[in-house]
Amino acid sequence: MNTLKNKVQLIGNLGQEPETVNLESGKKLVKFSIATNDHYYNKQGDKITDTQWHNIVAWGKIADIVDKYVNKGQEIAIQGKLTSRSYEDNEGQKRYITEVVCNELLMLGK
Repeated sequence: MNTLKNKVQLIGNLGQEPETVNLESGKKLVKFSIATNDHYYNKQGDKITDTQWHNIVAWGKIADIVDKYVNKGQEIAIQGKLTSRSYEDNEGQKRYITEVVCNELLMLGK
């Protein structure tokens, strides 16, 4: 059960082109978001789609793969760990963000 402490698996579609950041240290960071959809029926019998957006970050070899081969709208499967961090925005406000640090990636569909 130790391997299940902090593991996230998602299948979804990219909402926009990945954003690549080349750091001064020489490392590459790629940020992107994927949408996952759940479906249910309301009391009137209408099918409702609930879309959730997930912030994903990738480093190293996975960042290289995302940068070269993954595009907006593409369906992918990712696995990683959930992380939370804080930062200061342009107005000096402290902001918090939760994201998945991707350590495995599968390109699905077309």
